Amino acid sequence: MWHLTRLVLLFGVFVFSVGGQFRLGGAKGQYKYKRGKSGEEVVQDNLDELCQGQPGSEYFRLTTDGDCREVVRCDKAAVGLRLASVKCPSGLGFDLERQTCDWKANVKNCDRLSKPRLVKPNFDTVEPVCPDGQLQCGNGECIDRSLFCDSQPDCGDGSDENACSVDEDPNGAPLCDPTQCLLPDCFCSLDGTSAPGVGSGRLEISNIPQMITFTFNGAVNDENNRVYDKLFHEERINPNGCTAKGTFFVSHKYTNYSAVQDLHRKGHEIGVFSITNDEDPKYWTEGSYDNWLAEMAGARLIIERFANITDGTVVGVRAPYLRIGGNEQFNMMTDQFFAYDSSITAPLGRVPLWPYTLHFAIPHKCHGNHNNCPSRSHPIWEMPINELDRRDDPDFDENLTGCHLVSSCSNIYHKDQFRQLLQHNFERHYSTNKAPLSLSFDPSWLISNKGFADVVDDWMDHVLATYNDVYFVTELQVIQWMQNPTGTQSLRDFQEWKDKCAVKGQPFCSLPNPCPLTTRELPGETIRLHTCIECPKNYPWIQDPTGDGFSF
Repeated sequence: MWHLTRLVLLFGVFVFSVGGQFRLGGAKGQYKYKRGKSGEEVVQDNLDELCQGQPGSEYFRLTTDGDCREVVRCDKAAVGLRLASVKCPSGLGFDLERQTCDWKANVKNCDRLSKPRLVKPNFDTVEPVCPDGQLQCGNGECIDRSLFCDSQPDCGDGSDENACSVDEDPNGAPLCDPTQCLLPDCFCSLDGTSAPGVGSGRLEISNIPQMITFTFNGAVNDENNRVYDKLFHEERINPNGCTAKGTFFVSHKYTNYSAVQDLHRKGHEIGVFSITNDEDPKYWTEGSYDNWLAEMAGARLIIERFANITDGTVVGVRAPYLRIGGNEQFNMMTDQFFAYDSSITAPLGRVPLWPYTLHFAIPHKCHGNHNNCPSRSHPIWEMPINELDRRDDPDFDENLTGCHLVSSCSNIYHKDQFRQLLQHNFERHYSTNKAPLSLSFDPSWLISNKGFADVVDDWMDHVLATYNDVYFVTELQVIQWMQNPTGTQSLRDFQEWKDKCAVKGQPFCSLPNPCPLTTRELPGETIRLHTCIECPKNYPWIQDPTGDGFSF
């Protein structure tokens, strides 16, 4: 799939218009064009009319004729209003709903000119139009404020469920109030950049640890396990004498659960990344409570059973493709006693963000998560993924967006670029507020880019040899430190980080059971489940996570 930012780089942004008559949003417009040296250039009569009410960031079609590849957006440039154009590569079409190019067969809206407009409620009126405690629907009726954004349409036009983003939800979480949000259960700051324990007279930025979290998404198998052994070996020791640790958000299919069990034995953290890893983005962003329950609570049940993890430490969630599920996801997490989520991206800024709890509104723009961040209050920690600065030369002011996963930094091709990326972003955090540096990987990226695992290996050695206040820890260990902020001089005795400090010895089983299994949920497939415990009857899947068989 091609992403819009890449298309703009590939094909450029140019101004054009189309001759003839067309209809958009109920308004007709007559547009002429002339052909110049650089293609079609605008000669416009009423571009203002065309762009009225059209969001500047949203692409739309000028006509439904043609091959569904060309779209435009209204760009308010320094020279005035203009149309910026994008054309998908041959064989692809532009999906208005997802605002991206995809294979033509996957695009179901080539017959539409623009993204459908949902009816919005009337929150902003000159005079009050409803009784106290009520708000007005788009059709003029008034209903109780509490009925807005409750996942059940109560307005006749359904508008009470159409303005529910973080910035719109009338029942959304309030802004941070540090006097009401107290550790160990709650932490927030107005802009998200404040470090816990600093400013209260207890600690200074100079004597808090710089924590670095390595997180990996997907299946754990023999191939990527070799990478993990390279990065987290017995000789890689944090300043407190404990080995470096990482966090693994495990998806189910093709995972070797004996390997997961051994990662846990060594003190690494295991989180959930879903059972199905479904590729449909809407499956996650529009997923129901029950979907999220089956995927994440089911994944935890599978991990705990087949990796034999019985200490209750599987408490973290990462959404596939970082497509978070809004309030439904976090309601499920609260009910199922998950402690934190690590799916929300924080936009690249001058100062990175610290983790926060969701008792109060998120302290940054809902960025890169399909605008589906939770709007309500939830007793859940959020471990935000601070975007990485991927500029080759940070002193040169290029206009490059940040990247959330290290493996999504599309301009990193060479080992020296990769080393620069790691070091520069480390220094950004270390020299400002020491917010935890989250380095998130798809392990296949480290494997396919030859020599990149060696770069990480060397860089970790360099960091630990150069700094005495830098720790490679798990996401859960970050939360443990934030709940009890402790100066670097006392971290050698910080009990929360002493569990499984430096584990030696052999795996629980050297020859796991390679169970060849089937399930009626995946007809025609036989999948091996490697586990140290007895083989189940069926391959565990979303309706049968224990593999004991269906109850119907």
